Amino acid sequence: MAFTPTRYDTYDFANRRHIGPSPAEMEEMLKVVGVPSLEALIDETVPQAIRQSTPLSWAPMTEHALLDKLREVQKKNQVMTSLIGQGYYGTATPPVIQRNILENPAWYTAYTPYQPEIAQGRLEALLNYQTMVADLTGLPVANASLLDESTAAAEAMMMAHRASKSKAQAFFVDLNLHPQTVDVLETRAAPFGITIVKGQPDELVPDQVFGAIFQYPGTYGHVRDFTDYIAMLHAAGGIAVMATDLLALCLLKEPGAMGADIAVGSAQRFGVPMGYGGPHAAFMACRDALKRTMPGRIVGVSIDARGNKAYRLALQTREQHIRREKATSNVCTAQALLAVMASFYAVFHGPMGLRAIAERVHFNAVRLHDALVAAGADVAPQAYFDTITVRVGVGQMGIMAAARQNGLNFRKVGEGRVGISVDELTDDDVIARVLAAFGISDPPPAGTHLGFPEEMLRETDYLTHPVFHMNRAESEMMRYMRRLSDRDLALDRAMIPLGSCTMKLNAAAEMAPLTWHRFNSLHPFVPADQAGGYAEMIEDLTAKLCEITGYDAFSMQPNSGAQGEYAGLMTIAAYHRSRGDTQRDVCLIPMSAHGTNPASAAMAGMKVVVVKSAPNGDVDIEDFAAKAAAAGDTLAACMITYPSTHGVFEETVKTICQITHEHGGQVYLDGANMNALVGLVRPGECGSDVSHLNLHKTFAIPHGGGGPGMGPIGVKAHLAPFLPGHSETDGKPGAVSAAPYGSASVLLISWAYCLMMGGAGLAQATRVAILNANYIAARLRSSYPILFMGNRGRVAHECILDTRPFADVGVTVDDIAKRLIDNGFHAPTMSWPVAGTLMVEPTESETKAELDRFIAALEAIRAEVRDVAEGRITAEDSPLRHAPHTVEDLVAEWDRPYSREQGCFPPGAFRVDKYWPPVGRVDNAYGDRNLVCTCPPLEAWAAE
Repeated sequence: MAFTPTRYDTYDFANRRHIGPSPAEMEEMLKVVGVPSLEALIDETVPQAIRQSTPLSWAPMTEHALLDKLREVQKKNQVMTSLIGQGYYGTATPPVIQRNILENPAWYTAYTPYQPEIAQGRLEALLNYQTMVADLTGLPVANASLLDESTAAAEAMMMAHRASKSKAQAFFVDLNLHPQTVDVLETRAAPFGITIVKGQPDELVPDQVFGAIFQYPGTYGHVRDFTDYIAMLHAAGGIAVMATDLLALCLLKEPGAMGADIAVGSAQRFGVPMGYGGPHAAFMACRDALKRTMPGRIVGVSIDARGNKAYRLALQTREQHIRREKATSNVCTAQALLAVMASFYAVFHGPMGLRAIAERVHFNAVRLHDALVAAGADVAPQAYFDTITVRVGVGQMGIMAAARQNGLNFRKVGEGRVGISVDELTDDDVIARVLAAFGISDPPPAGTHLGFPEEMLRETDYLTHPVFHMNRAESEMMRYMRRLSDRDLALDRAMIPLGSCTMKLNAAAEMAPLTWHRFNSLHPFVPADQAGGYAEMIEDLTAKLCEITGYDAFSMQPNSGAQGEYAGLMTIAAYHRSRGDTQRDVCLIPMSAHGTNPASAAMAGMKVVVVKSAPNGDVDIEDFAAKAAAAGDTLAACMITYPSTHGVFEETVKTICQITHEHGGQVYLDGANMNALVGLVRPGECGSDVSHLNLHKTFAIPHGGGGPGMGPIGVKAHLAPFLPGHSETDGKPGAVSAAPYGSASVLLISWAYCLMMGGAGLAQATRVAILNANYIAARLRSSYPILFMGNRGRVAHECILDTRPFADVGVTVDDIAKRLIDNGFHAPTMSWPVAGTLMVEPTESETKAELDRFIAALEAIRAEVRDVAEGRITAEDSPLRHAPHTVEDLVAEWDRPYSREQGCFPPGAFRVDKYWPPVGRVDNAYGDRNLVCTCPPLEAWAAE
């Protein structure tokens, strides 16, 4: 017999690693769907009129070739010791945290903890974070992270605007605030007509502002007591915000002790690498009376069905998907993974360890200060923690150059000063090199006297909870991290079929470069010639995203999808202003839009006009046209999602764009559903003007339990001049994030994904995502009505299962979602975009076996609903209502009318590797009535 070589390519990443179903499995699935080929399915699903005519151009790379390329690219980044400060500092990530959290898919592939029963591990870690922040700031309530320090400050300004008793429309900004934070505050203030008043704290006129923000310590190093300024502000009805530093607060008097209402900042220096700007967890804490106006997520403590302690997200009625344009914020993605890292850093070191690090940092600053003063230098300020500035006059450039020759980056301050910020990594060698740059050859011994007045020392304890006092042996730390991750259900265990959220494979090769030194150690404000690798990556990723979308330019600055929406609308607003169309402020948004859409429009100063949906779920074109005409020359924009939020390719997308343009508006096409478009449809060729792309969805950045994310915006050429600027790069206004390229380090993931998939692989992934969704719809349509099938009976990349008829027999969508946990699955998206339904998105990464397991689980649940409907069991007594079942249920006395086997091992559940939720169904109402947002007291800990 003649030898025939195999044609199997083990290095075909797209088809052998990323895309789940094999070619043979796809053939079986296509038969179920009822089409002869994958291309035939696409022809029936995607309107021919919008299909792109040319394929994506680049060839794929193998995993090993990609990693070789990235090693070469990283060499173009020059890592120097950056003492620039300005909110970003060198930090030592404990290896046990790097290995067991940052590099562990059990943590980085988890979804936002909206299903608390399967998120108890990360909820505990986030509660630890909140406790850490509340303790260190001296304020009783903290949230579970925000995007970065600058946007957190902007959120605090708007929170102050809502809460202040003052009628003033001005906000005071301390000139000692980090410049990038001032930029973002000015951007956020403009649409609301808020005047930013900048000055030194002594220049504050309390009755002329609704609030003020102070930096503590200041950007140039100043440490001062703001108690009197805050008291004056309160007397005038204003709100006091302090942007602060958690490490400094281990030594310095805390904001709460000064009377601050809100504290914000970044937890970056708690073990999270700089990463050329991110991602890092911002924090926010506030006094108790303001907690219901606080943006972002708050983890609270409640009880489960057996009365056991259970964690959950609290006060969710504040959030944008519920309150829409009246929400406190448009925040959707936060920085959960990085907040978890920072919380474990605090657990790892404990209060004494953090205090020791803070003291070492401070005494190194004192040592530098004293040596420079002894050499005759003009050094400021007199009171400081870790940052000093040295007046060098015309010698500034020479000192900066000398620093670079010694492998250091100083901060250029004005025309005659340099700034130096020491950090956790500063040692004797760094100090010697700093002094050498000033011509000082004999460093003094370590100092032990304070560089600030003794009355500024912190007097209160912090991190008193037992979790921060556990045995810090690495064996115990490793086990604690493992215990928490075992309580969760992440993508490393099972499919997470969330509609609109695209929980797809986050490949190991894509993730690996994040922890490489030349990528994760760059300060975001280093000179451009030190970041050549990042420049190459960003330039190539931008070119690929332009080719994918049909847009002409991109801004990588927005560091979440909602931030991208806001940035896109602000770009549109700036375009209209440039043309003198200042009256254009109406934004048309369909009823089915993402909750962030109306909230983002409100933040951009636009008036939201809601457009009806047609009976088939499409945008009602007649209503859209009528409202566009009514808006006339006040129409600024429309916001649409494509494919629609209902999971279908609407035939009228070009008509919507045409109507909008006829009335002078711009089209914002929400890119949340790009996973159904890449390689098949270019939004920029459909008539849209701007889109954000959720890189943490379509382009493989993992969700991290609720962040990080990236939401860069693509625009047509006429909008490119109005993209966000940044003081550290082009000096243009409009910054929306703290760093010029947002969370730059995670862009590496999306770039690696595009390179390994290749253009053809990306298009194939889109086709298979559509196939997987249609396969589920075809298999389940006899058990569950499928809403909003397209004109030819096809769904896009997701489908909506209608569970509303089950309410007639007492079975709720919650019952089905919790029962899926017993089957070993995260629930699909619940009650959105239609209340009482489940929206399923399988993505292209799931294998046929996993899809079949999910289908078996839902069919078994349908049989249990039928048992209730036909009177064999009541809804209250059924496994649906008792779900999810825990080990405690299994071993307790069993008095239920169904068997333990049915309750605990339903179809779809693994036997040997069964996932056991750590708690039963969580009582949400109890948690909101009895709000606890920090670690439970010692008695509760002891009882457990």
